[in-house]
Amino acid sequence: MRVLLQRVTSAQVSVDNDIVGRIDPAASGVPHGLVALVGATHGDTESTAKTLADKVWRLRILDGERSAADLAAPILVVSQFTLYADTAKGRRPSWNAAAPGPVAEPLVEAFARALRELGATVATGRFGAHMHVELVNDGPVTLLLEG
Repeated sequence: MRVLLQRVTSAQVSVDNDIVGRIDPAASGVPHGLVALVGATHGDTESTAKTLADKVWRLRILDGERSAADLAAPILVVSQFTLYADTAKGRRPSWNAAAPGPVAEPLVEAFARALRELGATVATGRFGAHMHVELVNDGPVTLLLEG
């Protein structure tokens, strides 16, 4: 799995002009939250999803070198198969490394569920939908995690 993680001051995801997920860290009394764009590849397992969720929850990239766990910062999880684009040849990306929807969807759900089990407040996008993601990246801080 790959997680593109961004520290944000706010974020939301919309489908057909309806907001399906939103985080507002300031309303929770914290300066930051996280947006996790999550992609799955062949061979990923629920264990991989849980391990990466734990890493995201405990990674010290928020205010004062604290983690989402330390601050109870909210997290927006959005599926992102394009994290597995192969652009090595030509001008058209190949998506062969991305897991197909029936494999990827349960893994993205397992990632979000694992975060909730750790104590996170989690909002999500809608798997397979054309989504509009709006966020204010703070720093900017953007990290790529792989599991």
